Amino acid sequence: MSSVTVLLGNERAEIRRLGEIAEKFGADERLSDDESMAINLVLDELVTNIIDYGFDDTGRHEIRVTMAVEGGTLTIEVEDDARAFDPLAAAPPDLTLALEDRPVGGLGIHIVRTVMDTVEYQRRDGHNILTMRKTIGRT
Repeated sequence: MSSVTVLLGNERAEIRRLGEIAEKFGADERLSDDESMAINLVLDELVTNIIDYGFDDTGRHEIRVTMAVEGGTLTIEVEDDARAFDPLAAAPPDLTLALEDRPVGGLGIHIVRTVMDTVEYQRRDGHNILTMRKTIGRT
């Protein structure tokens, strides 16, 4: 099994660094361009939402992202100490509505659910833990 863990601060500038690490991980693991792009999209959506909406204070917080490949499965785990939030409990967005009639937000977790094969949430020891898996076909 091959894996990488990234510790991020709750600052927007960290998203670029995470993207660069995810891109290198994808290249090292010989993921397709589509798979690498999907990983970056999912991580960008999730980490941006954690940074923008997850914390009740302006203090320093840590977000841990682990990416691992074992066999034909990619596993991504995102862990944070933000307020409890189960993104899977949110109702799916109504994509039949005209763009101007849709409420703001809600598309991030829809993207995650669409891109990944499985998504699981748990709250443990004051931390949100989102575990996502995707079957991959290495190039």
